[in-house]
Amino acid sequence: MKPRCCTNKKNSQDIRKTAEFLKIITEENRLKILCILQEEELCVLDIWQYLTLPQNLTSHHLKVLKDFNLIASRKAGLRVFYSINKKVLNRYSKLLNKFLNLCGE
Repeated sequence: MKPRCCTNKKNSQDIRKTAEFLKIITEENRLKILCILQEEELCVLDIWQYLTLPQNLTSHHLKVLKDFNLIASRKAGLRVFYSINKKVLNRYSKLLNKFLNLCGE
């Protein structure tokens, strides 16, 4: 008998989206960036100081998070400020919880 979570097309799509989300946040520095941005909106120079990475690699991780819509950015003069996209992060959190609840049934 095939597990229920794999027979429902919607559940299969949600599992795929959850897996994509996990691929993004399982990189340690990206998870650290999300933690750092929980406190406040920051520019790359501020974020970079908390990580043990070169600035260009910090910018790369910010781009990956931004491309996945987990963070938002706004430009102020020459600086770009980053913040958590709470709406998107909450959506992926709900998907992850849904998947974990399916596994527990």
